[in-house]
Amino acid sequence: MDKLNEAKRVFDIEIEALKKTRESLDDTFLSILDTITTCEGKVIVTGMGKPGHIATKIAATFSSLGTPSFCLHPAEAMHGDLGMISEKDVVVAISYSGESDEIIRILPSIKMIGARIIALTGNSNSTLAKSADIVQVFPEFSEACYLGLAPTSSTTVELVYGDALAVVASAVYGFKDADFGRFHPAGSIGKKLVLKVSDLMATGEKNSLIRDNGSIKDAIVELSKKGLGIVSIINEEKELQGIITDGDLRRLLENEVNVYSLNVEETMTKNPITISSDKLAVEAMNIMKKRNVSCLPIVDDGILVGTIRLQDIIGVGIV
Repeated sequence: MDKLNEAKRVFDIEIEALKKTRESLDDTFLSILDTITTCEGKVIVTGMGKPGHIATKIAATFSSLGTPSFCLHPAEAMHGDLGMISEKDVVVAISYSGESDEIIRILPSIKMIGARIIALTGNSNSTLAKSADIVQVFPEFSEACYLGLAPTSSTTVELVYGDALAVVASAVYGFKDADFGRFHPAGSIGKKLVLKVSDLMATGEKNSLIRDNGSIKDAIVELSKKGLGIVSIINEEKELQGIITDGDLRRLLENEVNVYSLNVEETMTKNPITISSDKLAVEAMNIMKKRNVSCLPIVDDGILVGTIRLQDIIGVGIV
């Protein structure tokens, strides 16, 4: 057996199944989508065996994209979890054969509760199809398993169909990246969409600043004391006048300049790059990387309010 060719064969068969399903999409998909987006309750996804794992993923994708959803294990449903279903809910039942015992056994109870049933199946004459309010019948295709037995192509089709429903539903809602970030506060993606400069900046006593009438000696002390790599120069009204970085100081020393004879106004960088505290931290990171700097002063309405460092942004997992 040529193992690579066998692997490619699996890809080919499953891709063909997806193509067939894509071409078969019609008003049934739109009807299911409308039922989901107008649902006043939750979208409950259920399946047994491999489709059960697919149901878990579909429910998770729905929830992350703005459709309240959870996965219901049909066997557990028979032992009390049917109480999670209300008449305002929609139940998406997945069974390619349409005859999974565990699914069939909970259908009468779901009907008694009053929830609508959407069937995803490959068998239009199945018990599931005949019991559902809306039925998506997948076209005929081969499983990729060389025995033609293990759910492979069918579960791939079910997964992508669920993704299509969840993604298009989110577009119907007008779901934005800020909404996505609200539902994903952990991890790199969520932090990029949620964390602001104000969440990470050094403020108050932790911030590094001196008055514009100060000396380079004052700047050296402040740089050493606060360890931010930058000291901001402000006037009496706390307006930013300029900055001095540890790199500026290092260059002065390398050129053997008598730093103790200088005041900050003579050496500071005027009109430095700044950012406001309400901006996303990832925006500050992108500015620093583009300008090849390691920190930025934070200015709101002309007033210095803090300092943000690149290492602090990277340190919380934004990359």
